[in-house]
Amino acid sequence: MNNIGRNLVNFKGYNFRYNFDKARIENADNFEIREDDVFVITYPKSGTIWMQQILSLIYFEGHRNRTENVDTIDRVPFFEYSYRGTDIENRPSPRLFASHLPYYLAPKGLKNKKAKVIYVYRNPKDVLVSMLHFINLINPHEPINTIEHFLEKFLDGNGNYDNLLRIPASLWFDHIRGWYEHRHDFNILFQMYEQMKKDLRGSVLQISRFLGKELSEEDVDDIVNQATFENMKSIPQANYAHVLSQLRIPSHKEGLHMRKGTIGDWKHHLTVAQNEKFDRMFQTKMKDFPLKFIWDING
Repeated sequence: MNNIGRNLVNFKGYNFRYNFDKARIENADNFEIREDDVFVITYPKSGTIWMQQILSLIYFEGHRNRTENVDTIDRVPFFEYSYRGTDIENRPSPRLFASHLPYYLAPKGLKNKKAKVIYVYRNPKDVLVSMLHFINLINPHEPINTIEHFLEKFLDGNGNYDNLLRIPASLWFDHIRGWYEHRHDFNILFQMYEQMKKDLRGSVLQISRFLGKELSEEDVDDIVNQATFENMKSIPQANYAHVLSQLRIPSHKEGLHMRKGTIGDWKHHLTVAQNEKFDRMFQTKMKDFPLKFIWDING
């Protein structure tokens, strides 16, 4: 285990926040997986909060009708962190989890293919831009004013992001390739962020079918309505407002963690040369990769 600064710790080839549950990761192979467990796996800034909200709405009637005041981060807590002191082992079924873990650190029990995994992926140019804004949000006194160095680290950081990135992550290319190339080891659904933006209702139906959850038309209407980006920004339980407040983010305000949620915002931030550099690296690292990506709203 290596402390790499900025509250990050490299452990087993992955950069965690300093407060990760080391014992849980060390003993992940012994973590008892239940058949009705669901894991949402994402690379940071790829739709984690969105899927936490959708799963909360699918599984909990009290979340849909707003009769229960429970944050999505408590409904779908992170496996590798204990932000709120949740006892994830002894939670009643069905247990829902969120995680940014690479495939090789996932609990061994997931490979029995009975529990379900939803991998949400997003075009990496928008991930890059969203990540940059998020870093400046949580580090307002030390903002990153240039995208160039950040871009280089994102593209070829060899998994060893330095102090500049300041968030838990591995290399984006390695993360998505690892999960996809080992997809046959898991009962997994790959869900595209951009497709959710274009057809949220169709995506909710696809997700619910994968989970084996039968929903009425009224339920689907409620889920779609409360899972739109615009509505989530105004729902404190869904937009991490309480979490940011607890973390005492100086620039915190309600909904700030959810910035735009658009497709193709990278066009407003990358220069032509930077975009070409990105494209060259993408073609090199993702050659023959079968998952499709949508790069702009018209894609």
